[in-house]
Amino acid sequence: MAAIDPAEEINELTGTLDSIQDVLNLDALRKQIAELGEQAAAPDLWNDPEAAQKVTSKLSHLQGEVNRVEGLVSRLEDLQVLYQLAAEEGDADTLAEADRELISLRTDIGALEVRTLLSGQYDAREALITINSQAGGVDAADWAQMLLRMYQRWAERKGFATEVYDTSYAEEAGIKSATFTVKAPYAYGTLRGEHGTHRLVRISPFDNQGRRQTSFAGVDVVPVVEQTDHIDINEDDLRIDVYRSSGPGGQGVNTTDSAVRITHLPSGIVVSCQNERSQLQNRASAMTVLQAKLLERKRQEEAATMNELRGESTTSWGTQIRNYVLHPYQIVKDLRTGVEAGNPTSVLDGDLDEFIEGEIRWMRRAEAGQE
Repeated sequence: MAAIDPAEEINELTGTLDSIQDVLNLDALRKQIAELGEQAAAPDLWNDPEAAQKVTSKLSHLQGEVNRVEGLVSRLEDLQVLYQLAAEEGDADTLAEADRELISLRTDIGALEVRTLLSGQYDAREALITINSQAGGVDAADWAQMLLRMYQRWAERKGFATEVYDTSYAEEAGIKSATFTVKAPYAYGTLRGEHGTHRLVRISPFDNQGRRQTSFAGVDVVPVVEQTDHIDINEDDLRIDVYRSSGPGGQGVNTTDSAVRITHLPSGIVVSCQNERSQLQNRASAMTVLQAKLLERKRQEEAATMNELRGESTTSWGTQIRNYVLHPYQIVKDLRTGVEAGNPTSVLDGDLDEFIEGEIRWMRRAEAGQE
């Protein structure tokens, strides 16, 4: 196979970056940044901490978007100069440095291109994620906790804030379930492809005979509800139970009945929250989760109706999506995109970008009817 001409590839990357800038509309982003900057400078901003957090978070995100594009443009320009220097001076070290930077830019521009695919109705929202242990007993509960840590580590790497609303601990080890938010713009669009069943194969640390165990955990990803959403909930449709918060191994972590469980009777959806100290705060958080679940159900029903009218089958990602094999060999493989990694430890420590980018591209093709 003929070697790729660096000049030709730089031209291609420049074209891709130009297209990205057109889609992102940097002038509009800069205008938003200026408006948000004025809001952030208001002396009464933090009178409403939740609204202030949204303003500063969005401002930081948009500034990051613009800086990211401008940084890539600058790096491409510097790369052209680097190749010219290497050619003029016949310097092998400079040429090798330029080749490494070209590979790095190819990866970084590809990652930014994926961001432009996030144009769905709710893609710009924060994400609400629920993890449930499934088949596999104590290993599945341990696996659910490993997944919780994986997503928290991924968010931490990105500088995204997370908030755990509820954790239901298993008796021996791990968790039965956990619900948390990723508080960053486009978190839902970025993570929605993680929705589905995740399968782990390993030598069980809970089996004294050291046998291989397969366990499953489900990941549910929905967009966080905003004020513009119209989710009407009739109080008569709710059953609200209060109970004492508990920690690992069933130990009590609160001496009062502050945890709240809400059952939405018409849909059968059950949500709970025990993260906050007061019953009132836990109820408010649980209602936020319930609204998000109902919004997602409404979205799915609307999509199913539209597909039926078009004569199409409904796309579903609620099946097994990824295998994590730790024994007899080591690999993580996505069953939809074919993306795989030979270092499960790194993936479980939050190195998910390659998988997430692959599924965003896959979902866009699927939604366009190309899968």
